[in-house]
Formats: sequence, structure tokens, C-alpha cells
Amino acid sequence: MLYLPPLRRLLSPALILLVVIVFYKSSIHVSTVPLLYRSIPPPGGVHVPISGLQQHALPLLDASSNHISPPKEYYYSYNTGTTDLKSTNGNDSKASIWMRPILNPYLGTLFQCPARPNKFTNHIRLSNIIRNVSMVLPNSEKETRVFWNPTIFSLPYWSRNQYLLVSRIVTDGLHQQNVLCEANICHTGSGEGRPIEEKACSNDDISFLGAAGGMRCETEPVVLSVPPTPAESCEGKFGAYVDIPGFHDPRIFWSGKGEPLMMVNTQSRYACFGLWIVDLRTLHPPLSTLLASTPNASSLGPLMSYPALTELTRNPSSDRSPLEKNWMLFFPAGDSYIHYEISPYGGRTMAKVLGGGLTTANLTDPKELPCLSEEGQENQGQQSGRWHQATNSLRLVLCERKGRDCRPSAENTVFFAVVHRKLPNSLSLPMRYERYFIVWSAVPPFSMLGVSRHPILMSNETATGFSPKENWADNVEALKEDRGNWAYFSYTVSIAYAWGRKSDGPVFKNTGYLDDEVVLGIGINDKSQGFALVVARDLLQCLKACPGRASSNV
Repeated sequence: MLYLPPLRRLLSPALILLVVIVFYKSSIHVSTVPLLYRSIPPPGGVHVPISGLQQHALPLLDASSNHISPPKEYYYSYNTGTTDLKSTNGNDSKASIWMRPILNPYLGTLFQCPARPNKFTNHIRLSNIIRNVSMVLPNSEKETRVFWNPTIFSLPYWSRNQYLLVSRIVTDGLHQQNVLCEANICHTGSGEGRPIEEKACSNDDISFLGAAGGMRCETEPVVLSVPPTPAESCEGKFGAYVDIPGFHDPRIFWSGKGEPLMMVNTQSRYACFGLWIVDLRTLHPPLSTLLASTPNASSLGPLMSYPALTELTRNPSSDRSPLEKNWMLFFPAGDSYIHYEISPYGGRTMAKVLGGGLTTANLTDPKELPCLSEEGQENQGQQSGRWHQATNSLRLVLCERKGRDCRPSAENTVFFAVVHRKLPNSLSLPMRYERYFIVWSAVPPFSMLGVSRHPILMSNETATGFSPKENWADNVEALKEDRGNWAYFSYTVSIAYAWGRKSDGPVFKNTGYLDDEVVLGIGINDKSQGFALVVARDLLQCLKACPGRASSNV
């Protein structure tokens, strides 16, 4: 009879159990079976000096192959309803109805029209002028490079300089180049109503900016080097895009968490061209130092959501276009959403960012009626325009900052952005970009609330396609001067709340009030740049209400 000591009696069962575990583990790790979802580890912080970016490229965070359906709570559902209608022939019928949103009383001021539109161009002209931007440092020689497409945001109140400016450079070949500098605004005249820290223009400033003053770099413009990204598929008419080095159409803006972000257009990992995003502190280390030097508290600055260059996606993949552009982000209650597009025909699409560039499917209310319309927009003898998004978004509280009872709430908070209506000439080339503002709710389902009734012009802008007399029909002084037309075309690149607000830290940079100034970055003729400062209330005047939702037939 076999005899084992008491402790040795467990040896055989233990060995058998070990063999079973090994066999089971090996059976579920077969290399030929792909995993359904590949998790992406959270990226670590990356700080690369600008001088070394040519040799040491930023890491890429690839989210293009990981697409998941949105969780159930990210869908919105609504009760359906019908209305009994009496038809013209006397028969009762059930039909779909238009459900106009209940207009928030806070929006009342935005639907007022204090000025009449130009009877020829249909524009509303503001009193604010477009001023020049110079990349030449004070007391420096003239710059030979040509800059355009300025995208601008203001820096925190404790910064030595007021603004961060990113501009594209006109290049000889196909390659794209963009530079960054810190900049200040100088004023001419008395400076009444301007922030006390804003300096008067020197003779040197006026020699580069003109008699109206403007914005000027205070730090040396440095080339932003973002690593090249591969194009998955550029076929047919998009074939030439494969070989265009460098990124283009940058947009800089503050997130709702106070992160300084830059979104760029460059080759896509899932199509031809796509949108990528990165925290600017990765590219511009002085910005990281600035945000970590808060006067009233010790801080390392806001955590980075995008320390690495990360591709933003559209889900599902069947909804993607070979050439994606003009997306914008908005930030309600600490979350991030992508607003992909808006049009008079297909409405709009948007999604929640889940992290790492991944998004939900489209979250737009399926019954939302299009807010943009071509009705009444056509001008005699001109082609119909094409609508597209133009700038980043800003959060707006619909009361005055200086008001005693002004407190942000779900009821009085919205988002706004610029959209362009692009009109072509007879050769189908851009002739005019008309500037409109759209406003939407800051709470789910983020309903569209209003859009400009008329395109907006600054005081010294004109609209190509109309004679000088037609353009200046709303300006008696300009008619007396026999003033000619201004630029061939201009377009809005970015919007941001202007510098000068007290205790204005990074987390508040994306939020403003009706009496806050907005700085608009404006491109001119694809070869020059300017900006305008306008109070938010004036930009959003004379809106028309969106039609709301339609119910379905039953």
C-alpha cells in the first residue's frame, strides 16, 4: 500500500491543478485570434524643445482602428407626437408638425436688430475695424516672409505678453509652414476704454502696423514642427495630397479644463486628410512654464489630455470623408464634443469625445430641422453659396459680467462659433466668404438656437461682387470720400476672448459674457492677416431663431 506523509498528500492534486491552469491560459492566448478592441495605454507627458523637433518627432497616438459604439446613455430619445390637421378638402389627417423651441428669455437681446442691412449686399456693418498683425519684433528690420491665416488666443492675466499667435507662412512649394509667437496689441489715440496695461503705439509700431495700430510679435516667431503623418488612402483627385509635407489650417483654443490646444489638418491614418490635436505645451515649453506659475496657488497647470499628437475620429467609419476639415470642439460641463459639420441640407453632426481621439456615433437630435437656409441668400446673378464651419467655439453666458445678478446657469449659457458661406466666381474659385454666427444650447441635446440673419462685415471690410458704391451705401462718409473696395476676400480663422479680464486663469478662458470683448483672427487674400476686437453682444446681434424639431407621422 502506497503511503505519503500528510503534507505530501496534497502534491498530486496541486500538480494536476497547475497543469489545468497552464493549459487553460495557453488556450485563450492564441496568436491567430485578434482581439476585438485593442486598449490604448494612457500617454505619458512629453516635452520636446522646439529646437529638437526636426530630429526627435513627437509620438503619435493612433486611435483610428479603435471605434466603438456609444454607451446607451449617450443616445437621446424624445416622446413622439402628432397633430390633427384639417386638410383643405375637409378630411381630417395626422401630419408631422414643426416644433419650434421655446425661446429662452435670455436670448431676447440676440434677436434684436439695432442696424439695418445694406440694401445691396445684405450685410450688417459693425463699427469695429480690422487692424494689422505684424510678425516683426520691435526695433527690428523688415520681415521678408509673408504670413497669413492668424489663429489667436489670449494668455492668462499674469503673463508678460497678452496673446499667443500662430500664423501660416506663404511658401514657394507645396510644403506647409507655421510659426508661433507671443504678441501684444498697441493702440493709437487716447486709449479710452482700452485696458490700462495696453500700451500706446510707438512710431516704430505705426511704421509696421499703420495709423490704427494693431498686434505685434514680442517674441521671435518660431517654426512649429509637427511630425509627418501617413495617409491611408488618397485616390483620384486627392492623389496629390499624399506628398504635401507639413500641417495646415491650425486652430488654437482653450479647452473647458484650461488646456491650450492646437488642432491641425494633415494626412490621415484612416483616409487621406484628417484632423489631429495636441497640447501646445508640448510644442511650446514656455507656455508650460507660464501655466505652472499661477500667482495665487502652486500648480503644474491643467493636466494634458493630448500630450501626444492624436488623431480625432468620426464613428462609424462609413460616415468618414476622404478629406476631413473644419471640425470644431466644444466643452460643456468638463466634457469634450466634436461638431463635425452643419449645412442647410443635411443638418449637422456631432459626437462626444471618449478619450484618445475616440468618439461616439452622431448624437444630433434626429428630428432637429436644419437651421441654415439658402432662402433669401442668393444675390442676383450669383451662384448659390456653400456653408462650412470656420472657427473654434466659445462658451457664452447671456448676461453682462458687470451685472450684479449675473450668474452662469444651464438656462443662460450657450456656445457660439463662426460659419462661412463661401461663394465662388465664374471659375469656381473663392470670391467671397460671408461671416455668420451660430448659437447652440450648452446642455444636451445641444439644440441649435439661432443663426445670423445677415452676414457680418467689419467697418473697413467690403464684399467682392459688389461695386464700391453698393458696398458703402450704408456709410455716407465713405461715399463722400469715393472709397474703393477693400480686400478681394477675407475670412475668419479663430475667435477668443480678449486679454484684459481680471483674474482670468486658463480654466475661464473659454467662457465669457455679453459685455466681454472677442478677438477675431482674420485672413486676408490668402497672403495677409489682421484681427478685430468686438464685444460679444455686437457679434451676435440680429439672430433668427432656428425652426426646432419636427415630429413624425404616426
